[in-house]
Amino acid sequence: MILVTGCSGLVGSELIRQLLAEGNTIKAIHHSTPLFGFNNENLIQEECDILDPSALSDTMKGVTRLYHCAAMVSFSRKNVQQLYKVNIEGTANIVNAALEAGVKKMVHVSSVSALGRIRHNQVINEEMTWTEESSNSVYGKSKYLAEIEVLRGTGEGLEAVIVNPSLILGAGDWNKSSSAIFKSVYNEFPWYSDGVTGIVDVRDVAKAMIMLMNSEISGEKYIINSENISYGDLFTKIANCFGKKPPHKKVTPFLAAIVWRFAGIKSVFTGSEPLVTKETAKTALAKVYFDNSKLVIALPAFKYTPLEDTIKHTCATLQQINHLK
Repeated sequence: MILVTGCSGLVGSELIRQLLAEGNTIKAIHHSTPLFGFNNENLIQEECDILDPSALSDTMKGVTRLYHCAAMVSFSRKNVQQLYKVNIEGTANIVNAALEAGVKKMVHVSSVSALGRIRHNQVINEEMTWTEESSNSVYGKSKYLAEIEVLRGTGEGLEAVIVNPSLILGAGDWNKSSSAIFKSVYNEFPWYSDGVTGIVDVRDVAKAMIMLMNSEISGEKYIINSENISYGDLFTKIANCFGKKPPHKKVTPFLAAIVWRFAGIKSVFTGSEPLVTKETAKTALAKVYFDNSKLVIALPAFKYTPLEDTIKHTCATLQQINHLK
């Protein structure tokens, strides 16, 4: 029995799709939103809060392999306590339940944010860790501390691998997560920055996770990153695929500072999470490069999907899902 947490998320749903294609029996847990569009007798869905150790203990019975995809993503300061509870305490509960149930192996989805992504003139690799100086987000700190819980589990006998994906591209709910990039470009959002980031196809993330699970590897972590690209180039490629006008207004540091402050004030009155924060504004301007060589060496048979194919597939799927012309 395979257990997947966070089944309705971008990574979780794609992972389940690939695992079912291989004929696996899967137990998938979600907090409040179930996974839709899957009609397969080998898929069992359960509602389970990872902050409830007792419920997790029951859910984990009979599980031999575990993929931990559940997490909270937020860059708003008002969500700090909940971010820590879900990402750190929730992961600790998962590890404890896995140890109690005798789970054979776990693959944990972390993030490149846990490596400390704000580094000048340095290519980021797996040897780097989060520090106050190298990170600009509480989210990154929460994912780093979650990794500590996973490594604790390996010290107590649990086989585990940690993956650190860069910006994940895929056809999820384009009102949230990284899929929102495609909605912004489709709506011809005019702004871009010179910042550089790493990107990866969600199908590649799931494929690498399965290959790592099926390997002899344990106690390691791997950056999953197809290539490094500027936000301007990425947005332009997506716009061209949609047949939309590419962004043409460059965001300067001064303008970014105004935008995140304005967004923060607006969120106070609306009660909604700000679309731009101090952290996300700084990240958008940073030029960050990731080294993906460790995974390529560990999994010689693994190949990344070309960016053009990723964008074409994601745009087409989003157009179909959202009934766009």
